[in-house]
Amino acid sequence: MKAVEIVYRYGDPGAVARLRPQDADAARSRLVDGNRRFAGLMAEAIDDGAISRRVIQVDARDIGLQADENSAPSQCPFAAILGCSDARVPVELIFNEGPNDLFVVRVAGNGIGSDALGSLRYAIDHLGGSLRLIVALGHSGCGAMSAAVDAFLEPAVYLPLVGDYALRSIVDRLLIVVQASARKLHSVFGSAVTQHPGYRDALRETSIATNAALAAYTMQREIGSLDRSRLRAVYGVYLLEGRTVWAPTGATSRSIDLAEAPGNPTAFSEFGESLVRSERIASMLASD
Repeated sequence: MKAVEIVYRYGDPGAVARLRPQDADAARSRLVDGNRRFAGLMAEAIDDGAISRRVIQVDARDIGLQADENSAPSQCPFAAILGCSDARVPVELIFNEGPNDLFVVRVAGNGIGSDALGSLRYAIDHLGGSLRLIVALGHSGCGAMSAAVDAFLEPAVYLPLVGDYALRSIVDRLLIVVQASARKLHSVFGSAVTQHPGYRDALRETSIATNAALAAYTMQREIGSLDRSRLRAVYGVYLLEGRTVWAPTGATSRSIDLAEAPGNPTAFSEFGESLVRSERIASMLASD
């Protein structure tokens, strides 16, 4: 495996600072392209040879490197990300972004609790001059969702959490999503699906994507009547094994995408159908 360098370069006289996206579509495209660049750089690392390098040009003003040393840089992210606390998901890195580009909120299981919702509400209300996109980002193999799935499949696992309100509140919030995901898997694959050796993994990964989509739906409602071209909510799942962001939009598990959340109960039902029949989820139930 060859070495990989990711360089954040500030104040390069010959560099042209990247402009902030001017609408939601441009912001989404920039994040998708950034993840594609990051995943491609990591894929190159499997080959022997010279060092593979990516330079991310950063406006020096974003970290206060400017003539007036007494003034703090203005906060001007173009996207707000609700992500998981998992240390394997470095949000700025996987999207090929630098400081002051993303407003990042991280909580175990990337659930919409009052603190997370309040933080994102702050971004909507106070950073509207630059903010163009809100992203609910789950990730494969999520430990918080695994705990919720295990509690759902084996209720005795839940008992040790009864006296620990802080941890229990996280699991309780996710259990609702797990229950809905289990019903969808049963409706599509039949009741015997629970006996399949890949059922736990399929239920966990279905729940992760559903949780991200539900969070994006909640945030879209928070945005309310604002112009959707100016500010929009989307979701995706970061796949640890491939370092790509995926959404069940009919594409393969190798595609990179961020998708808009379903907007109503009928759309959510169709989303669930697409999700469990996607190549990623169905493959977990395809063989013994």
